[in-house]
Amino acid sequence: MEHLELFFKSIFVDNMVFAVFLGMCSYLAVSKKVATAVGLGAAVIFVLAITVPLNWLLDQYLLQPGALSWLGDEYVDYDLSFLSFIMFIATIATMVQLVEIVVEKFSPSLYNSLGIFLPLIAVNCAILGGSLFMQAREIETLGLAFNYGVSSGIGWFLAILAIAAIREKIRYSNVPAPLRGLGITFIITGLMGIGFLSFGGMLTGGDEEEKPATETAIENIKIETEKAKELAENTKTIK
Repeated sequence: MEHLELFFKSIFVDNMVFAVFLGMCSYLAVSKKVATAVGLGAAVIFVLAITVPLNWLLDQYLLQPGALSWLGDEYVDYDLSFLSFIMFIATIATMVQLVEIVVEKFSPSLYNSLGIFLPLIAVNCAILGGSLFMQAREIETLGLAFNYGVSSGIGWFLAILAIAAIREKIRYSNVPAPLRGLGITFIITGLMGIGFLSFGGMLTGGDEEEKPATETAIENIKIETEKAKELAENTKTIK
């Protein structure tokens, strides 16, 4: 259940584009054609699926305070968390180079269409954000880290695929001149963000039983009574 909830929340509720606005540069620049958007989205899924679990291992067994305890008792007090950014970015850059080599080898046309944005995945804030959010969420297992990486990538993939499909169709629409190009794209992105955030109610709440109305009312009365007593005592003290 935990895996399933994390999967759907990362795609819809905590979407990298619509919830935290990460990776917007590539999202806007490479979303003019569906084919190009699919290629870049698949690359982002692959990079996140590899880098988030790898960075989880680095965080658990190297960077966290006391993570070096497996080397011996003398290393228990070591704290290498200040190296998180450097280590995470190094892992991401390595994986992006691997993706670039594979795409250039097996799909030269996609490699040419993506252009500079393929190597720029290394500095895509959505990729680094996946590892940093993994660290902030304190994800406990490698399986959950892999789940979070894949689902975050799928969320970014769906976002760029949806906007690319809309932008292809909108070419044939009568868009007002001042809104053509990025103007209408930003408006559509905002509306899509509202739509994705509406999924939040499906996966939040309901974990705790609601108290009966009478119990809630009694607790509120007790709180108000205590406040009134404190106010009366303060008034006497002032007099």
